[in-house]
Amino acid sequence: MKATKRIADATQESLHRIFTVAEAPDSTLGLIEQEMSQNLVGFLNNHIVASENALTDIEQDFIDAQIPEQPAFVSDHMSHLLDKLVSQSVHTSSPSFVGHMTSALPSFILPLSKLMVGLNQNLVKVETSKAFTPLERQVLGMMHNLVYQETSDFYQNWMHSAQHSLGAFCSGGTVANITALWVARNKLLKADGDFKGVARSGLFAALQHYGYQGLAILVSERGHYSLKKSADILGLGQDSVIAIPTDENNKIDCVKLAQKCDELAAQNIKVLSIVGVAGTTETGNIDPLNAMADIAEQHQCHFHVDAAWGGATLLSNKYRPLLAGVERADSVTIDAHKQMYVPMGAGLVIFKDPSSVAAIEHHAEYILRKGSKDLGSHTLEGSRPGMAMLVYSSLHIISRPGYEMLINQAIEKAEYFADIINQHPDFELITKPELCLLTYRYAPKSVQELLANQGKNNDVAGQQHINLLLGKLTKFIQKRQREDGKSFVSRTRIEVGHYNGEKVIVFRVVLANPLTTKEILQDILVEQSKLALESEQFLPELLAAANTK
Repeated sequence: MKATKRIADATQESLHRIFTVAEAPDSTLGLIEQEMSQNLVGFLNNHIVASENALTDIEQDFIDAQIPEQPAFVSDHMSHLLDKLVSQSVHTSSPSFVGHMTSALPSFILPLSKLMVGLNQNLVKVETSKAFTPLERQVLGMMHNLVYQETSDFYQNWMHSAQHSLGAFCSGGTVANITALWVARNKLLKADGDFKGVARSGLFAALQHYGYQGLAILVSERGHYSLKKSADILGLGQDSVIAIPTDENNKIDCVKLAQKCDELAAQNIKVLSIVGVAGTTETGNIDPLNAMADIAEQHQCHFHVDAAWGGATLLSNKYRPLLAGVERADSVTIDAHKQMYVPMGAGLVIFKDPSSVAAIEHHAEYILRKGSKDLGSHTLEGSRPGMAMLVYSSLHIISRPGYEMLINQAIEKAEYFADIINQHPDFELITKPELCLLTYRYAPKSVQELLANQGKNNDVAGQQHINLLLGKLTKFIQKRQREDGKSFVSRTRIEVGHYNGEKVIVFRVVLANPLTTKEILQDILVEQSKLALESEQFLPELLAAANTK
């Protein structure tokens, strides 16, 4: 006998119930909650199943633009989500998911997140957050201390000052970078005499008043795309972000940086900010921050460090020296949702000078009143969740030594992977890991020998042809590996110095997940080798080219 489908009604009673009465423990939702609480990793392994469904097929499950006229029972809707959403989601916590800057989360995050969501605090103002406001100020102080290591008196004076802030929590590195450059712009083009400042009078009037022909932001070729967004939003224009060439180690060339500063000065274009990158997105390299700070001081411009990825390395006493000079930055971006293992939406920007945020201070009569400790007076975003609580808890539960272990293991794991790539005759390491990122590609030994001979003979055209075929093979392997769902690496295109700066397609691996083992890394190379043999076009053509030389 066919079961009768339950029908939900939108009534005063049912609406009151969903706000006041929890689902029964033996309901679908109750059982799912228990399963997740007891074993989150097991739940994800069981419910996120790799499939070859194309995105266009998945879109058919989300094609109806009509808001439902008929309500659904919570348990029924949870079943719907498991079937249509969860099962088609990306298993970012899997130890074999090593392609992006997303990792497994500590088990304690789930109950803490539930508490945070249930409290539903809004960090825009004290009236809607109360204790969360001093907590967030303390976390900003802790992160400021991580970067700048000021005295205890410094933090006692400034951490909870209503007129100051040591930084701002943001939804991510993009908003953090925008906030840093927003402060830099407003400080540079501040009120002066009859001029009310750029915030009031606009960029055109500001440039006229100060006599500049334009403003520029200088960053390496490996700079994050969010900087162009920042320039766009701040009215500078994307072309004001000038990419400075990098050396063979993907670090900014400081000689060319200094030359560009001089060129711009001669054109009466003011350098608004020099941006150092501490952990490039593609290769994980760190710019020479001390040398960049010297140039920024010489040209009297804001020095910002985008450490969205690499900033957490400061938690490791062993590897902290890699970021030497970061303490000289006027502002620093760090994403806690990367190597601090906090859920998505936890970025922050730290300012060396507690008074810097006054440049972007804003008030309203019903909120953010002058003299209040409302954090929203110094943030780009208005309403914000209490993500600081998760960072606060993680810093206490994991602690600095615990984070140091995680950071050290990740870097050492990347070094191990680089070693086995170098030892494998059919793989080519493209960029060595400085942090826990590296790039490489599948290239049979005979093809690598062909490329080396072409390099000796200065056969640039021959190298370009082989690299083109290798790029197509890399794309084939990466796509097949993603579709098969056993493991995942990403791919990108980067300039390679020993190939005359040619851009080549490579695999990109991020080894931040503490659950990733050496055996998994070995298996990834085995899988990629097998997939390469399944290429019916690119591999045979490459081997034929190598055998004819």
